[in-house]
Amino acid sequence: MLERISTIPCGFSYFPVYFPKVLHRHSIIAKTPLSCSVSNSNPSSLLINNNHTHGNVSGSKNSGTISTTSGDGHEDAPFRFPNNTVGIVGGISTASTLHFLQKFVELSSQDGGETIPFIVCNDPILNINNFHDPRSQKMLFVEKLRERRVFLEKCGACCIVMPCHSLQVWHEEIVTDNSIPFLHTSDCIVKDLKAANLKPVETGSNVRIGLLSSDSSLSTRFYQGKLQNEGFEVIYPDKATMEHAVIPAVDAVRRKDTEGARNLLRIAIQVLLVKAVNTIVFTSHDLSRILPPDDPLLAKCIDPIESLARETVRQATSIDTNDL
Repeated sequence: MLERISTIPCGFSYFPVYFPKVLHRHSIIAKTPLSCSVSNSNPSSLLINNNHTHGNVSGSKNSGTISTTSGDGHEDAPFRFPNNTVGIVGGISTASTLHFLQKFVELSSQDGGETIPFIVCNDPILNINNFHDPRSQKMLFVEKLRERRVFLEKCGACCIVMPCHSLQVWHEEIVTDNSIPFLHTSDCIVKDLKAANLKPVETGSNVRIGLLSSDSSLSTRFYQGKLQNEGFEVIYPDKATMEHAVIPAVDAVRRKDTEGARNLLRIAIQVLLVKAVNTIVFTSHDLSRILPPDDPLLAKCIDPIESLARETVRQATSIDTNDL
């Protein structure tokens, strides 16, 4: 659903710009090459959605700007970003970033209003092929993610999000000295769980939350710690369920066996529900997209990316845009 519009030279690299036709009918993307003052040694993808016209925004006090130059060398009016613009740092999985965008756009325009403006900054170096050894890659990843965060801050974003489970483990290091809110998915999950006012399934026990992931990643353990600190009891699927249901479900997705993947995931969910779990949190993007939207089991599940999108909309809509 993405249409390539232009390539933006940015410092020493080129930012391919893609415009998703379905995102917003009023999005403005320049159709000529643009130069940008941010320096970067690696090519990145930049997607800009701006509900305001390319040029001066009358009366805007807090809009960020990126100066641009047209392909013939003449200076154009700068991009100006409204003060409710959301900054999005793309994660290891491009699919996860696009999943977040879909939820974010749906939630921000569900009443027929305008989509909240956003900027997506995605770096190809932060892909799954470079993530096999987190210890050796940590310094590089954190440095690159900080650069993206600073870039989005300079663009005038009101808040920043990173829709990627694996990268959440470095959240605290990335947000050092940040000047605007940088949302964490675990905080968003906790907020949704508390808003649901859950009651223990079994008398005398705490509210139990099941964590369902395709592996035992660091990010999953981070979610566990956050939930336990908030008073929730965390339940994992047993080894047999992981080996015979969860992992085969992910493998079935990769083989494009949709029905097989759905049946296996349903088994894994039922196993957790039998353990008196109130709600199940998908801590892996591979799992959150398997079941169809109308599957009744999803009423017992939380997609952290959707929780993140919901809180992002709350943050952006709380910004006073009267001066835009």
